[in-house]
Order: sequence, then structure tokens, then C-alpha cells
Amino acid sequence: MSVPLYQAKAEFFRMLGHPVRIRVLELLQEGPRPVRELLTEIEVEPSSLSQQLAVLRRSGIVTATREGSTVVYELAGGDVADLMRAARRILTEMLAGRNELLAELRDGEVAAR
Repeated sequence: MSVPLYQAKAEFFRMLGHPVRIRVLELLQEGPRPVRELLTEIEVEPSSLSQQLAVLRRSGIVTATREGSTVVYELAGGDVADLMRAARRILTEMLAGRNELLAELRDGEVAAR
């Protein structure tokens, strides 16, 4: 029995729905990173980062390679970086709209005085 596309998309976005996972993906847009660098940048417990990296790895969004005793993570493809950039653009537009509304509210408040 196949899963409807909309349900698969919902599960995909649910999988992305953790701040540590999003931060990892943002950092990996710049290129492959060893776990120790990710830990330094994200500042979470090693076990928490490991758990979130495992979720991303199982989903196929990131890949891991071992270089000696170091594990290096990277994005599995460019589409993930495109998605992260699209999310940034969407959020920027949403927040810009809120700033305009806030300015209107403040202008109305000043006029009412």
C-alpha cells in the first residue's frame, strides 16, 4: 500500500521540525563538516547531536563518511540547500510583512495620542 504524496511530504517536513536538525543543515550548506565542528557551532550535548544526525542520516538528507577516527557529514544533494535558502526567503517575506503591520500599528498609536 503506497503512502499518498501529501502524507509523505508532511512526514518529510515533520522530520525537519527540530532546531538542531535545521542548524546542522544550515552549517552543511557551507560544505562537509566533522562532528566536532558541528558540536562547537551548535553547542548541544554530543548525545543530542548524535541523535539528530542519525535522524538526518536515516532520512537520506545527509551522508556520513569516516576519515580515520573522524566522522564527516555532508548534504546528500543540492536540493536540501535549495530548500534551506527557500525557507529563508519565505521567512524574510513573512517577517517583512509583520514589520510593516507593526509600523502601521505604531503609527496609529502615535496618531491617537
